[in-house]
Amino acid sequence: MIEGKVVLLSHGSGGRLSHELIEKVFKPRFSNSMLDQGDDAAEFKMQNANCRIAFTTDSYVVKPLFFPGGDIGRLAVCGTVNDLAMKGATPLYLSVGFIIEEGFSVETLEKVVDSMTAAAKEAGVSIVTGDTKVVDKGACDGLFINTSGVGVIPEGVNVSGSLAAPGDVVIISGNIGDHGAAVINARNNFGLSGNLFSDVAPLNGLVSSVLKAGSIHVLRDPTRGGLATTLNEIAGQSKVTINIEEEKIPVKPEVKGACEMLGLDPLYVANEGKLIAIVASEDAESILKVMRQDPLGKEAAIIGKVESGKPQVLLTTFLGSRRPLMMLEGEALPRIC
Repeated sequence: MIEGKVVLLSHGSGGRLSHELIEKVFKPRFSNSMLDQGDDAAEFKMQNANCRIAFTTDSYVVKPLFFPGGDIGRLAVCGTVNDLAMKGATPLYLSVGFIIEEGFSVETLEKVVDSMTAAAKEAGVSIVTGDTKVVDKGACDGLFINTSGVGVIPEGVNVSGSLAAPGDVVIISGNIGDHGAAVINARNNFGLSGNLFSDVAPLNGLVSSVLKAGSIHVLRDPTRGGLATTLNEIAGQSKVTINIEEEKIPVKPEVKGACEMLGLDPLYVANEGKLIAIVASEDAESILKVMRQDPLGKEAAIIGKVESGKPQVLLTTFLGSRRPLMMLEGEALPRIC
């Protein structure tokens, strides 16, 4: 049973309670071979077709709708494109569903739709179908968006959260925590100084480049729950120990300062334009080099390695001590995406 028997904001955090909700409510009832893979997108073959298809869906309830570096429309397109890319797929087509509160500004809706159009063009995908529902005033907070997407997985590409192996190297594509820091600052009008902008961006171009650079076993974008939670997901899927080094994890000084002021840990703060790549050790340097040649990967860094052992994530701190890095507990930043 779910703790307390009611759904809390914490169940949408992407952390331990989110996983509890999935494992105890949804997964037992919906269980099948594709769903049970536990990746960001399902993978399957169409009948009588040679190609492999990736399919994903996501919903966006971010508050505020507009924030430095992005908005709910850009977030919806990029988030779904990125979930397809994390299966190594080439994203092709998206659907979009709008749930709009009565009284919502048409001018604001047009700005969101224009932003989605621009993001889709940037990612090279088409929005080909959709739906609109309007609900009573007070029945939703302005605007919610659902996007689904399909893409084709190239021949020879095989990435999954279950494929991390002892000896593999862990790479992060850039500074962590940018999105969460920007949204929480905008939401609460903290007025924190510095370069606090969301990193929301389509990662399919970066993924296409790095897949040609060497053997990649896992791709995952560390969104809700941040880097720490996502690495725990991978460790659980692959049944391995992942060791990372705190001093090697890139964080912008502005984000680090904002997190310290707000009592947050950047390791648990959401990202919307970064990816984790777990790769064969012999290819790590060549993959890192290619990643750094892309504007979305210029701050990429090797941050750890995979070892045999029980499913867990261990952090070597700046002081040289080692401690377990758990999934996010509770909900530090609700409605972050």
